[in-house]
Amino acid sequence: DIKDTTEHQQPLTFDLCIFEDALRVEALNEYLSSRSYLAGYGPSQADAEAFALLCRPPPERHVHALRWYKHIAALKPQTNGQTPESKAKRVQPPWSPPEGTDVSKLHLYNSLTRTKEVFVPQKGNKVLWYCCGPTVYDASHMGHARSYISFDILRRILKDYFKYDVFYCMNITDIDDKIIKRARQNYLLEQYGEKKPSPSQILQDVLTARTPFKAKLAETTDPDKKQMLERLDAAVDAALGPLQMAEQSNAAGDTLQNQAQVLLEEAKDLLSDWLDSQFGSQVTENSIFSLLPKYWEGEYHKDMEALNVLPPEVLTRVSEYVPEIVAFVKGIVDNGYGYESNGSVYFDTANFDSCPAHSYAKLVPEAVGDQKALQEGEGDLSISADRLSEKRSQNDFALWKASKPGEPSWDSPWGKGRPGWHIECSAMAGSILGESMDIHGGGFDLRFPHHDNELAQSEAYFENDHWVRYFLHAGHLTIAGCKMSKSLKNFITIKDALAKHTARQLRLAFLMHSWKDTLDYSNNTMESAIQYERFINEFFLNVKDILRSPTDITGQFEKWEAEEIELNKSFYEKKTSVHEALCDNIDTRSALEEMRALVGQSNTYMAARRSAKLPPNRMLLQSIALYLTDMLKTFGAIEGSEPIGFRVGGNGQNLESTVMPYLSVLSDFREDVRKIAREKKVTELLRLCDELRDDTLPELGVRLEDRDGLPTSVKLVDKETLLKEREEKKKMEDEKKKKKEEAARKKQEQEMAKLAKMKVKPSEMFQSETDKYSNFDETGFPMHDAEGKELSKGLAKKLRKLYEAQEKLYNEYLQSTQNGS
Repeated sequence: DIKDTTEHQQPLTFDLCIFEDALRVEALNEYLSSRSYLAGYGPSQADAEAFALLCRPPPERHVHALRWYKHIAALKPQTNGQTPESKAKRVQPPWSPPEGTDVSKLHLYNSLTRTKEVFVPQKGNKVLWYCCGPTVYDASHMGHARSYISFDILRRILKDYFKYDVFYCMNITDIDDKIIKRARQNYLLEQYGEKKPSPSQILQDVLTARTPFKAKLAETTDPDKKQMLERLDAAVDAALGPLQMAEQSNAAGDTLQNQAQVLLEEAKDLLSDWLDSQFGSQVTENSIFSLLPKYWEGEYHKDMEALNVLPPEVLTRVSEYVPEIVAFVKGIVDNGYGYESNGSVYFDTANFDSCPAHSYAKLVPEAVGDQKALQEGEGDLSISADRLSEKRSQNDFALWKASKPGEPSWDSPWGKGRPGWHIECSAMAGSILGESMDIHGGGFDLRFPHHDNELAQSEAYFENDHWVRYFLHAGHLTIAGCKMSKSLKNFITIKDALAKHTARQLRLAFLMHSWKDTLDYSNNTMESAIQYERFINEFFLNVKDILRSPTDITGQFEKWEAEEIELNKSFYEKKTSVHEALCDNIDTRSALEEMRALVGQSNTYMAARRSAKLPPNRMLLQSIALYLTDMLKTFGAIEGSEPIGFRVGGNGQNLESTVMPYLSVLSDFREDVRKIAREKKVTELLRLCDELRDDTLPELGVRLEDRDGLPTSVKLVDKETLLKEREEKKKMEDEKKKKKEEAARKKQEQEMAKLAKMKVKPSEMFQSETDKYSNFDETGFPMHDAEGKELSKGLAKKLRKLYEAQEKLYNEYLQSTQNGS
């Protein structure tokens, strides 16, 4: 017996003197059945000796011996002269990670630096975002939509694409000079109407009100405002004439009353201004000033819902934060950056700017001293001479305004008053987000003085220099180059815009432009958005039609040929390009162009497969469609839970899954009918099938596409689009028919002209041209010109060719008449 006494290995002990191989192997197998021999150690001397006695691997029935044999054989030295003890243990080779490539980081255009900066939230993945909301005194217009849709797009992309935890806070300004003045005027005009003034009284009051209005018009220098006032004056002037004539002619009471109502409607702006100047100070009840903003805030929320703009996590109203605003103003004063004057409190810009830790007007330093901008920031009711004289510097701005008669008021340490405009955002954002936020958003025109004043007073209160880390400003929206403005009455309301275009089309128009640049709202802009929507939707419809084709579970996984590999390569390249575009200041314009190119390549692939009568790769097209749908959902351009494409049907219902089985049955039945009708040559049935496709189903929002050699494609498309397509198709067919008829008419005219020419005898063709020729030979060929001079040889040669050609034509004519044609 031989024993291996290695400490950590089971001893190999059995009789090596057994001479018969079969018996030896059997004994070895029995011994190893209760031993561990694969513990990871090198072979022992006993292993080597036992291995050497075996001439060949043990039979498979001796499982344990065979496994031992293979294990020892694998560890046996491969070179002669090397002993088992000197053989090194086999180990895994070293591994190193790939070098990889740089990952694109999100950059945002920061108005604080006027450049693109890497976006780094202050606290991990959480993003604190405050956005300036609307001043609710009138209908929201497309200028508002420009900001709120743009920020909704940015917010969705940060949250759903870059996976930031975004906390979004927005304010509603419901205390403001514009609101106070509009609410007061509306109240006084309503009171005026309730008194039922006579037509003569209305005429007299409008004429009286027109005097100060004319003076205001004369002193206005701003061209846009002047143009607006001139339009208003022209409308009043046009309404005045008929009423004055009706009074002079002693017209009937109904006529006078109707003319007076027309005038009252046209003159309500200047009349309400005049009433406000006369009786505005008598309006003191705070509730009067809350009705107007409450109504328009409700309308604003309806508009945002219709535009698919996500609501904020927190909505703050100035009227609900007056105590916090008072405390905020007091903190600024206590820190030495504010002062009281005649019951108002002003921010001391000079003292703030002189402090080494602070800087005034970080966003637009070059605008400091711009009195026009500063006065617009203070408001119409706050730029009277006495108010301006209260300030230590013209650059100082109101934190708290002492209320005048005709204005709402709240208690404060400085007496009855109301918040200044800029302070509301600082106090409300500070209450919700604290001493510093990651992002502050607003319109481009708010940079100075509003946002610069916000920054100054907030950093004065918190005694820091980083109240906002990134300032994002959405670009203007113009109509034919003119900026929208409520005060200039140059605006298209969101409701008006939605009456012409869908929320998706409006959003696509914004996505196709940079969020920070000026966007011109025009027919061309919207037509581009509509064409993009149509292009993408058609792709979705085609993919869904392909995916509806029956297949078993394994049939989904077709073999990839070169075309699929190429399309998939392009797919991943486009995804990378989209990501890089979004990292580059959330460049949705470039992202949409990359998505358009991907759809174009997919369409080319599908068309090639269709031409070859081969099915396209379902899984690949499905992956592309799912990606594009997901991106459009991220942008807010697709609502609903459908995995692919735009939702069909309203109120959350999935119309496609409901009706498509029935439409498929109808399509298959129609296909069978068409096949039989073609075989039997029953044209009436074919006509009815075409009528179903072209007239009946489009009225239901269904498009059938007959394809040669392939099953009919069934697509659900909104009814308006299909009817428009049908109208365009009919128009094209009519134009084609018209061109065909015109070509036939021209051909007929040419043939008639040719026939008329053929009928002319050669001998007569020149004789009628007496203004050119005067002497002819016996065949009618001219010999002299009109002046009696003999024709030159060159001209005679030319005329001879014409003569011979006519002779040929005439002979053809004679021959045709003889043949009876």
